[in-house]
Amino acid sequence: QQIRALEDTLGTVLFRRTARGLELTPEAEAGLEALRHGFLCFEDAVRAMQAGQSSKVLTIAAPRDLTARWLSAKLAALAEADPELRFHLIAADEPIDFTEANLDVAIRLMVDKGEHEGVPIGPPFFQRVARPGSETDRWIAWPGHAAPEPLLRVADAGLAIDAVAAGLGRALVPALLVERELAAGNLGSIGEPVDQGLRYWLFAPTPQWRQAKVKRLVEHLADPR
Repeated sequence: QQIRALEDTLGTVLFRRTARGLELTPEAEAGLEALRHGFLCFEDAVRAMQAGQSSKVLTIAAPRDLTARWLSAKLAALAEADPELRFHLIAADEPIDFTEANLDVAIRLMVDKGEHEGVPIGPPFFQRVARPGSETDRWIAWPGHAAPEPLLRVADAGLAIDAVAAGLGRALVPALLVERELAAGNLGSIGEPVDQGLRYWLFAPTPQWRQAKVKRLVEHLADPR
């Protein structure tokens, strides 16, 4: 049926049935070599695309403060397990274009993953922090928390945490960014965690998300340990 459909489409008889079976007609033989070459080119193209799936380079867009305070350590652990891995990190401060930047995945502080595939990263809450022993009640503001009448305004949560450590005031920041400082006693928590409706999301378009190297990265970064 497929042969008949092809012959109907081309308007040409491609095979003749004989006592020995099917034989190519002269019209079919005339195109055979070009078709064979075309299929070999197609096979080479498929292999080249599959080879890209085995690439050991991961291009990741992430906020600078998250990279410094959490992501770098996670990538170091992943690289230790697989020394062939290489990472290309891009600051995710501007709108992300997966096509232009040739990105594999991105991480942003967002309400949800949007139109892409994605998983949440880290705890879904913010934490108020201050330097241990500090009695100031002044606040440090950043784009994720517009504190009323702040002593200081900074560009991101990482700078807010640095200002807190310097004793300039308190800040409300993503809990993921202060896990190590709180555990080490370098910062103190104030009150209960707060739901700001924001959390870190690891996301990518479906084609990138299906890559084996991305699946491994997602599994590693989504692991709370």
